[in-house]
Amino acid sequence: MMADTPDYPTLLRNAYAMRAASYAHMFDVLRERYGTDTALDIGREATRRLGEAMGVKYAAHGPDDLSGLCHAFLDGIPNRDSMFAPEITRCDGEALEIHFHRCPLKEAWQAQGRSDEDLELLCRMAGAIDGGLFEAAGFIFRGETWKPGDEGCCRLKVLPGPKAAE
Repeated sequence: MMADTPDYPTLLRNAYAMRAASYAHMFDVLRERYGTDTALDIGREATRRLGEAMGVKYAAHGPDDLSGLCHAFLDGIPNRDSMFAPEITRCDGEALEIHFHRCPLKEAWQAQGRSDEDLELLCRMAGAIDGGLFEAAGFIFRGETWKPGDEGCCRLKVLPGPKAAE
């Protein structure tokens, strides 16, 4: 590796910053053209579809292996502790709850000077990825994205899927 080549964590953070900028620009164009509500709906659907495509790899844990899902999901996040600082607040047979204390997307939007209102909307748009991912894997998702006044970022809440309840 050359001396002027950024290290892996820097490259990863830069990739997240580019993803955040892409989401923000798409959201801005959609909002200008169609209004906030439609922009949010379209953005959420697009990121949800991305999550659905990603969720297939966790389907072996569905509909009720929340512990296995927890480990597979968190172990699949590169540089997770410094990028997301996840805290598992619950992991049992009834629910998996993870609070992300950091988010590289939110941090990039803050660095871009986005307002709290925009941050909340962009987090809702980007956070739809989680619903797509966990539901495609066979679980029920009831997470919450960041809102002004919240500490950290997303709070994921995953419940056993419908087949587990039967």
